Amino acid sequence: MYRLPAASLRPLSLAIALAVLSPLSHAAEQYRLESGPLSTQLNRFAAQAGIFLVSDGSLTEDQQSRVLDGSYSVEQALAILLEGSGLEAVKTGEKRYEVRPRANSTGLELSAVSISGKAPGSITEGTGSYTTGSTSSSTRLNLTPQETPQSVTVITRQRMEDQKLDNLADALRATTGISVQSLTVGADSPQILSRGSSINNFQIDGIPTSSSMANYLQDMSIYDRVEVVRGATGIMSGLGKPSATINMIRKRPTYDPQAILTAETGNWRRYGSGLDVSGPLNENISIRGRFVADYKNQGAWTSNYKQEKISLYGITELDITEKTLLTLGLSHISRNTNSPLSAFPMVDAQRNKLPTKPNSNKTPSWSYYDHDLDSAFASIEHQINPDWNFKTEINHSRYDYDSLNASIIGSIDPLTGAGSRLQSPHWASTTEQSSLDSYTTGSFSLFERQHELMAGIALTHINSKTPNYVMTPSFYAIPNYSTWTDDTPEPEFQHSGKSKFDEYQNSIYLSSRLHITDSTKLLLGSRLTDWKKNIESITFSNPIKVNSKNKESGIFTPYLGLVQELNENWSIYASYTSIFQPQDAFLDQFIKNAPPEEGTSYEAGVKASFNQGKLNSSLAAFKTNQDNLAVWKSALINYELLNNTTTEGIELEFNGAITESWNLSSGYVYSVTKNDENERLITQAPRHSIKTFTTYRLPGELNRLTVGGGFTWESKTGDDLKLIHQDSYALFTLMGRYKIDDNTTISANIDNLFNKEYSYPGLRGTYGAPRSLMTSIKYTF
Repeated sequence: MYRLPAASLRPLSLAIALAVLSPLSHAAEQYRLESGPLSTQLNRFAAQAGIFLVSDGSLTEDQQSRVLDGSYSVEQALAILLEGSGLEAVKTGEKRYEVRPRANSTGLELSAVSISGKAPGSITEGTGSYTTGSTSSSTRLNLTPQETPQSVTVITRQRMEDQKLDNLADALRATTGISVQSLTVGADSPQILSRGSSINNFQIDGIPTSSSMANYLQDMSIYDRVEVVRGATGIMSGLGKPSATINMIRKRPTYDPQAILTAETGNWRRYGSGLDVSGPLNENISIRGRFVADYKNQGAWTSNYKQEKISLYGITELDITEKTLLTLGLSHISRNTNSPLSAFPMVDAQRNKLPTKPNSNKTPSWSYYDHDLDSAFASIEHQINPDWNFKTEINHSRYDYDSLNASIIGSIDPLTGAGSRLQSPHWASTTEQSSLDSYTTGSFSLFERQHELMAGIALTHINSKTPNYVMTPSFYAIPNYSTWTDDTPEPEFQHSGKSKFDEYQNSIYLSSRLHITDSTKLLLGSRLTDWKKNIESITFSNPIKVNSKNKESGIFTPYLGLVQELNENWSIYASYTSIFQPQDAFLDQFIKNAPPEEGTSYEAGVKASFNQGKLNSSLAAFKTNQDNLAVWKSALINYELLNNTTTEGIELEFNGAITESWNLSSGYVYSVTKNDENERLITQAPRHSIKTFTTYRLPGELNRLTVGGGFTWESKTGDDLKLIHQDSYALFTLMGRYKIDDNTTISANIDNLFNKEYSYPGLRGTYGAPRSLMTSIKYTF
């Protein structure tokens, strides 16, 4: 074969040609191409497929191709490569195609024959985009955003890099409709809320991972994107709240060699470095690998806080045959924190606000909180035929934490400063999760139309072992809170008992998309789940085991969605599903044998796609009815279960490219939860919120410079909106990136630009982060 040299690719006529050594077959063939400059990737594809391809070079200038990975005909492969470009490939003769502007289309209509999470147009790395061509987190079927009958936000690889979203909490803070409130810094999970409920549904590559596995530790250096589906997604998780599902999609090995080196430094004694290498491991590219390492040393706005974090990730893909792929991978995350910041008193005994500042919360130097999260996974994918695929994945994860905490509790006398005390519990636990998920997906013909179907089985076992300790002394009385320093003595502790639990969840699920007409799609799905949980505890001084068992069988979760396409750009939709969530074990301290949370969730809206599919938008209205909703009442009553509660609201969002140089993500949410007497509940979640971020690459001679910025605004929040609250506030960010050469870029990010002081209020609370600056450099080769 012969390919024209790059020097001959003129702007007025891009010719991609080669001599054909064998007759062209129009049957599906295996192709592997990463995202890259459109003209270059078309050239490479022509060489692989043995075709003659002609195009006007101005059409492909400054355009990026989509990822091509799978078995396709020439026509299908060209449609994938050209997705979102506004172009199409038209056959002009035997083995001859011409790339032309597409008259009336927003891009490729995806089929369900590819494995969920790996559909054409779904991978965001290298695209420079703030949106994606496909998501599968709602029903596991590969659907475009316009075809998905729920609100979906995708935090892409480019968005993570532009906004410096280093961990999952950062990514969720930037996501429309998600409220992240850090009640500690460097210790326990932040409180993550959406649509009036805490989020407990997390997934990695579409496989559920328990909220007990400390998913907030996840490092974004490992992931290509984060897909956030707001609302109930019981068909994907079995159990869950009507808040949102967070699906983290891992990076995959690339077919071309690449390496990325990063380094960063910022205020509060922060610095770090990273490495990301990927490519083929043998000559015929049938084995590919990727290794990611990231190190961060973090300070904070108090002098004694220090955190060290290490993330390692390795993945290998092996083409066992042309139609069978084996994937193996490991990841390790460790995060060790000295003097983590805990919630502290915000008001005195008379409910007057205490004169504290963000740097007032100094904790003793002997306090610490250490985490380790390890995962191993393996999957095998097989293409049964051009229309059907099969995948089985097994995962095993282990989460260990050990901490000696230090938090101030009590009621402070406003005159003497007495009444508070330092409580220093020793906490530790080991939790392991093993899961198997196996499913088949494909298309079938019925009533002279093609439809999609997905069916599978999921098995999950979670076990946790927790030692119990008695502290000596049990607390330290602080003589005067206003003059207290962090020099209290370190307590001693003694192993006093232990507890453990085993949780099992086994499910079968089915999801389908029926093409009622060319423009009307009906999505039907269901999941049947058996769940049980056994808890056992023992105190050494009284060695009598205390057992608690709970189980639910035959939990049926239906899903119904309808999408009506109005034209190539606009669609309207509606969806319905049910809710079933066993109450958290800790509620047994307050409400014995608390019944599960149950309810229904409805959503309807309109979606639109602009700029040849590069800009997606949605407007949604939602309503959730819940029974047995656990609501915190007071220190005396603690939790109360409420029936007939209602959460309703609207969401408006835009994500993608306005022009080739201008990316935008912007969203507004109104959400409120009320009881049957029309009183507002869950007041720690804002009623209104706006999140906006945008970047613009300057034109002409300044095109090496990209500038950007944004803001988040939240309305009034608080445990008690009359006494303990945070008024509405806005936080602003700025970013700048300069491309020194083809391999090197430098960037800077400023968060909380105007150094706004804000808090996450309650009787005890914490302050948000003050202004911060981070500079970084990235070298790619």
